[in-house]
Amino acid sequence: MPSEKPLRLFFALPCPPGLAANICSWRDSHNLRGRPVLKNNLHLTLAFLGSQPATVLNGLSQLGDLLHGNAFTLRLNQVQTIGHSFLCLTPSQVPPALLHLVEDLRSGLSALGVALDSRSFLPHVTLAREADALQPSTASPEFEWRVDRFGLFRSENLSGGVHYDELAHWVLTAPSD
Repeated sequence: MPSEKPLRLFFALPCPPGLAANICSWRDSHNLRGRPVLKNNLHLTLAFLGSQPATVLNGLSQLGDLLHGNAFTLRLNQVQTIGHSFLCLTPSQVPPALLHLVEDLRSGLSALGVALDSRSFLPHVTLAREADALQPSTASPEFEWRVDRFGLFRSENLSGGVHYDELAHWVLTAPSD
């Protein structure tokens, strides 16, 4: 019996549809060059797991159940080019609740034996790939995102391009005053 095909997985904050539409409208109005990321694919990666056997899904789901992060507001107010010409929105200040969620997630993944790359966490939403350098005239964006959930996603290469499928999600709790 053939083994199951590995899954390309990541934990992320899914961009709410209304915010995704506003971000894409802003991006498109500035004629930023590159291959635009589809509106339905906008997200902020918390942990990229890469190719994993389907057998890890149960453990990843249990990990999500154990995480108890607080909801927070994320202000995406900077545009920068990251890595190999990825044009991204980034926050000028990273909310502590986001850092705690990432830290708890990475600790849990390590306990499950899931190896992550050693790069530091850099919160960003990719707008376009193979992007040109920004023009000095590009206006700074100002997007406010009330983050109240995170999810486990599968990335699939389909004939129409890359598609992200949410396999599970978990609600972040409102912080107590």
